[in-house]
Amino acid sequence: MAKKTAVPSVEPKVADLVNGWLKSYKLDYKLEQEPLNAEIDRALNDYFSKNGGAGGNRPDAKLLLTDRKLDKYPVLIEYKGYRDKLIKLDADGRVENRTAKNEPHFKNINSYAVNGAVHYANAILHHTSYTDIIAIGVTGFQNERGELECSIGVYYVSKKNLGVGQRVGEYTDLSFLKAENFDAFLEQVRALQLTQEELEQLKEKREQEISASLVKLNNDIYQNEKGLGENDRVYLVAASIIATLGVPGKVAPLDKEDLKSSPEEGNTDGDIIVRKIRAFLNEKKLPREKKELILRTLQNTLTTDNINKVTNGESQLKRVFTKIVDDLGIYYKIGLTTDFTGKLFNEMYSWLGFTQDKLNDVVLTPSYVATFLVRLARVNMDSYVWDFATGSAGLLVAAMNEMLVDAKERLNSPEELAEKSAQIKSNQLLGLEILSSVYMLAILNMILMGDGSSNILNKDSLTDFNGNYGYGNGKKRFPATAFVLNPPYSAKGNGMIFVERALSMMRGGYAAIIIQNSAGSGKAAEYNRKILKRNTLLASIKMPLDLFIGKSSVQTNVYVFRVGEAHQRDDVVKFIDFSNDGYTRSNRKKASVNLRDTDHAKERYQEVVDLVRYGKEKLRLLTEKEYYEGHIDPQNGSDWNQTAPMDTRPTLEDIQKTVSEYLAWEVSTLLKVENQEDSRLKK
Repeated sequence: MAKKTAVPSVEPKVADLVNGWLKSYKLDYKLEQEPLNAEIDRALNDYFSKNGGAGGNRPDAKLLLTDRKLDKYPVLIEYKGYRDKLIKLDADGRVENRTAKNEPHFKNINSYAVNGAVHYANAILHHTSYTDIIAIGVTGFQNERGELECSIGVYYVSKKNLGVGQRVGEYTDLSFLKAENFDAFLEQVRALQLTQEELEQLKEKREQEISASLVKLNNDIYQNEKGLGENDRVYLVAASIIATLGVPGKVAPLDKEDLKSSPEEGNTDGDIIVRKIRAFLNEKKLPREKKELILRTLQNTLTTDNINKVTNGESQLKRVFTKIVDDLGIYYKIGLTTDFTGKLFNEMYSWLGFTQDKLNDVVLTPSYVATFLVRLARVNMDSYVWDFATGSAGLLVAAMNEMLVDAKERLNSPEELAEKSAQIKSNQLLGLEILSSVYMLAILNMILMGDGSSNILNKDSLTDFNGNYGYGNGKKRFPATAFVLNPPYSAKGNGMIFVERALSMMRGGYAAIIIQNSAGSGKAAEYNRKILKRNTLLASIKMPLDLFIGKSSVQTNVYVFRVGEAHQRDDVVKFIDFSNDGYTRSNRKKASVNLRDTDHAKERYQEVVDLVRYGKEKLRLLTEKEYYEGHIDPQNGSDWNQTAPMDTRPTLEDIQKTVSEYLAWEVSTLLKVENQEDSRLKK
């Protein structure tokens, strides 16, 4: 049997052809070993290499092109020399650069031209100020006539598509890069749109990556960076991220190279980070008291002697800062609207030896449950939303997202939309958090969201809050129309004290809270009776027992209220058993995904929102056994956790079935007796 001859790569010929095009277009392109500019070169060098490990990324060709507005666009080109090595896509038609375990798919990145170019583009997105990059893959083969045939893949990689990339169009050469054609090409790029559904799918993927990165980062810091307490870790992450955000045209993002690990007083790595954070907060126009509180809190960790001590030319602070930026930078650079710091918080606190009761008090709401609460509270672009135990601000992030999506759908003027978005972030959200380390996470989360941190207050919502806006606006009342809450269950009434307090300060609107279900069956009867004097219980929803798996195992319920109307005995309450929410959860440390949609979970959550608002006619996936309309006694306060009554009375169908079964038995018995008699007679 003849040995199969390997087809030689024609990559040198592809490179020669395409470089010739670039030269004929009079473009200032740089080849593999040549520098383009310091920022891009450093980013490519810092990013993990195509084969894994660190450093050494070198696209085959790279350019920095300028459009008519003088905006700059990095262009990265990767060559391959085989017919079938242009691109590898996943099942969704996206460039497949991540494995099923959410790790870099180095085999694809190394083997396929477009995959490699998109990988390089993410290096620039991650480590530079550029947010729009063109990634080009070119491959070729020699046909039977000895002619070179090429295939070209052109992808747009940006903050807008979360770095995953979008295909731009069909091309037979690269003349779209010529100066006279480039602006028309960019019009094509700007016309690319992702549907809301596609964007949600990409966010979901990126969120899974975030979880994996956070586990890796925290494991690294926990095991290898001694002397850092849990609060230190939280503050270091917050400080590192704020310092690297920057303000375009005003404050340059802090770079790893800016930290010199100098022992010089006033110029240590901690001093440099503090100065950068101060400049950032000044540009954000935060009230003076708030700015000083943030700086004071972070400074206590950043300027300690141990963390700034220089060993082998590097401080522990620089080492930790580098790990944080390298592992997490891409996710906040691309502007993911997710409870980023909530994930961070849960991961960091998973290492701590809290007692079960204490643990229940620091468990944060999963993002899909946060969105569920926000929708139950009927939040829209005109809502004023507050949270009296805000944690990392996950519920407020979910509210902000819902408000911004609503504004985008309803406002057709870009100017009006920009104005409304700014109004939502600065005036329509308010959160209270008493724990300083958690408060810092809430501040960070809302800054990352672009900046809704204005009204995040470090106050006790039960004793130190009068219902007014915070810093600099303390005499003006916050006109709350929506209340969302996941309270500390160790507070009075399992946390219903927060609900009673918040609703007493509202004039109208809706509220949705998730709480230990014993609050509705006796533990909070006194608070519940008070609440019902001014508010109507619309729904009681029993949530899955494993909702907070790995963090807590308490049974929770969601209670939904209409604010400002006393509950009447004849008011209908919708009792929903949502034990099966469509998700399958696990608590395996090494699992790539611990939450899987196995039975129309998203549709089920939306159905419950619709059932609460519109009633029984919205039943689709849930059954009548899981949905029951009943009544409560407003004077009781312990009857909020009802289930659909079991009807034990026989129906006509049951009777008919029983009679037919009996008759069948009778006939069978008679036939047996007759057969026996026949047998005896025959003998």
